[in-house]
Amino acid sequence: MKLPDLPGGRVLPVVTAPASVLSATGVEVDPTDPAIVQLAADLVATMRVSPGCVGLAAPQVGVGAQVFAVDVGGHPKAVTTHGTFVLCNAKVVEASRWKAGREGCMSVPDLTGDVRRAGRVVVEAIAPGTGEPVTITTDAFEARALQHEIDHCDGKLFLDRVAGAHAIYQRKVYL
Repeated sequence: MKLPDLPGGRVLPVVTAPASVLSATGVEVDPTDPAIVQLAADLVATMRVSPGCVGLAAPQVGVGAQVFAVDVGGHPKAVTTHGTFVLCNAKVVEASRWKAGREGCMSVPDLTGDVRRAGRVVVEAIAPGTGEPVTITTDAFEARALQHEIDHCDGKLFLDRVAGAHAIYQRKVYL
């Protein structure tokens, strides 16, 4: 999937839990609104300078909107990748092959957790800038990343999806 032409992105600060924007449902957006196109560029720019980051949603930069960026390319767990893309108002319309996997999040920097997610998804959304409908069918790690970012837009963190305290871990720090 080709990323539409976006303006230069600004690197924005990432908010962390328990910031209230992370637990509120983001509003649906007009993907052709210049402010949303700028937000899309900002999400990509912020994601690219954040080591290990494969996705970033608007609520994570303090904006209660249903917009997120994803790029799992280059990640060792990636099987399928559609490159760098930004989606607005995304919804999972099909999900199958459920399994647990470890997740982390820039908004919960000290923890990881085991989360059960679909290993194959079909997501419908709208592209920023063009307003064109987009359908992404993907699997494995990219499917997990999409669900994680859609959850952010719905006011959920991965911690809301873990089976319990036994499935939450202190993040390992590599020196």
